[in-house]
Amino acid sequence: MRKLSEEESPYLRKAARQKVNWLPYSEEAFKRALEEGKPVFLSSGAGWCHWCHVQAKECFEDEATAEMLNKNFICVKIDRDLRPDIDRRYQEALAAMGQGGGWPLSIFLTHEGKPFYGGTYFPPEDAMGRPGFKRVLMEVAKFYGENMEKAHEYGDRVIEHLKPQPPEKVRISRSSIDDAAREVLADFDLQNGGFGKYPKFPMPGAMSFLAGRYFIFTGGNQAAGEAIEKTLSAMAKGGIHDQLGGGFHRYSTDAAWIIPHFEKLAEDNAWLLMNYIEGFHLFGNGPLFRKTALGIIDFTRTALSDPEGGFYASQDADVTPEDEGGYFTWSREEFQSALEGEELQIASMHFLHEKGAMPGEGLAETVKSNRHVLFVAMEPEEISGKTGIGLERVNSLIESARRKLLAVRFKRQEPFVDKTLYASLNGLFISAYLAAWRAFEDPYTKDFALLSLKRVMSENFRGGILYRSAGVHGMLDDYTHMTGALLDAYENTGEREFLQQAEGLALAFERDFWDSQSGGFFDSRQEVAGLRFKNIEDIPHPSANALLIWHFVRLAALTGKEDYMRRAEESLEVFSGRAKGLGVHAGAYYFALDGFYNFMSLKVEADFKDALAEAARGVWRPHKIIFYDGQTSGKKGAVMPCLKGRCLEAAGDAGALRKVIRNPIIA
Repeated sequence: MRKLSEEESPYLRKAARQKVNWLPYSEEAFKRALEEGKPVFLSSGAGWCHWCHVQAKECFEDEATAEMLNKNFICVKIDRDLRPDIDRRYQEALAAMGQGGGWPLSIFLTHEGKPFYGGTYFPPEDAMGRPGFKRVLMEVAKFYGENMEKAHEYGDRVIEHLKPQPPEKVRISRSSIDDAAREVLADFDLQNGGFGKYPKFPMPGAMSFLAGRYFIFTGGNQAAGEAIEKTLSAMAKGGIHDQLGGGFHRYSTDAAWIIPHFEKLAEDNAWLLMNYIEGFHLFGNGPLFRKTALGIIDFTRTALSDPEGGFYASQDADVTPEDEGGYFTWSREEFQSALEGEELQIASMHFLHEKGAMPGEGLAETVKSNRHVLFVAMEPEEISGKTGIGLERVNSLIESARRKLLAVRFKRQEPFVDKTLYASLNGLFISAYLAAWRAFEDPYTKDFALLSLKRVMSENFRGGILYRSAGVHGMLDDYTHMTGALLDAYENTGEREFLQQAEGLALAFERDFWDSQSGGFFDSRQEVAGLRFKNIEDIPHPSANALLIWHFVRLAALTGKEDYMRRAEESLEVFSGRAKGLGVHAGAYYFALDGFYNFMSLKVEADFKDALAEAARGVWRPHKIIFYDGQTSGKKGAVMPCLKGRCLEAAGDAGALRKVIRNPIIA
């Protein structure tokens, strides 16, 4: 019965050791539900998810609970990282039932896969205002046995409610970009940075959109610049940022970015690396943005990548369910045992504060535990003023304390790392590493990005199909992010093979994902539970549909094929009506719309290593596209800059080209 032991997901293989007779999401599972007249219990989670581990220990490893599940249900387990398409449909179903989503997702289905009841985490007995899981199981089994027809009718209504309506195409305009910027900024947290209240997620699509607006209107749209700079600074100094090991946790439970959920996901860190690189180019901002970006790379290099190429998926939040964030947090006693004297004094002032105290397990939020999240509680300048110790000495003591604390932390048992090489996550990190190479000129980032790209394309692109992982067909985000990685690789190497591979992926996702009736791209190749979605919302990561629009603009500029530009414009019109009013959750869409109107293409007629070509790559500008033409070794070259088809005067020297690229002209 331990079918999950054969799965490629380490999260599923671990679940195979539980007392529940789990099946993978498959025809077999639903066929058995029909034959045995039982409902399906579907549990969706991930290896990085703290509350997934809690529910597993409390319920799925409990003999009595497992017996109830095995007797009354067909039990199905999915890894939401491996099958985000399945997870998304049932998260939406839960929302349609009037409940909040999240992980673990616990949902009850008919034998047709239609949902009729669900929730997220259930404690074993009634607690914390939540019904106990045993009671839920008894009542659901009783209801289904006595009211199977009603369960099916309700499931039908939920699925019917979730079926997307064909979008109404709305003509696009430049003015909507400014309207969107105002909508995004209306949600900006002036006090703490970021958007909305809490829990607070980084919104990378909105950040990149505002970065473009601030660049175009340098000196004009100060609000956009202030929002970017404050948000990036607040996150870098907060507990959401691992102050010792680099990299970012998934989100903050409070408005001030102090107490995080501790899992570290490749997706978050790739996007944030790109955001901090954008911030570095826009503001410089002393060493903070550069240091934070390099810290993400250091974390990824040591914990989240394969030396032979490829980026891993995630690092778990904790080592055991009883110790949330224990690897990353500190008691004052641990601090005192690792440091002493002046170093202890300065590091305590800098990193330790009662605002960082973790809430006690199972207690009210006002009750704190003795463990603390490290964050920048006091700036070095203030510490210097309060102690009379010189600023240079303070900074030196902080850095030496950080190294000692990290050495102590390395001696702890490290949280589990999911080493699955997903195409989507690798595409994102490849693009981010190439951006880092341009910004910081570290050859490691370029070399490792290209090594990873060649490995993923070799192992995951087979028979004209991109696979998400070894045995699962790619989703839209896999195609989107790998297309972006290939285009970035072309622009940073001049190797046309990468551009040709990007076109090959474009043909594949046009074939498998394009909605020929209403336009836009579906998120999956086939229906799941009778549903195919076309999303434009950033929830919270940028929408794959939105990013594809920008990639079509790039493909049009790089190949000269107008079909790509028509596809970009059509997609913008398809989602224009839906994006309006989404505010921060439409950041990636408006980033693409901004690029459609304001991209700069650079036709490089020079050797790849010529100073002109290096200037074209090295100077940052949002929505910049580089095309290499006439690369003859030793040839005296030129670069032709164009703003959405309107060509400017060709630049024959690197200095003049840098000025053109940096000039915030609106086409």
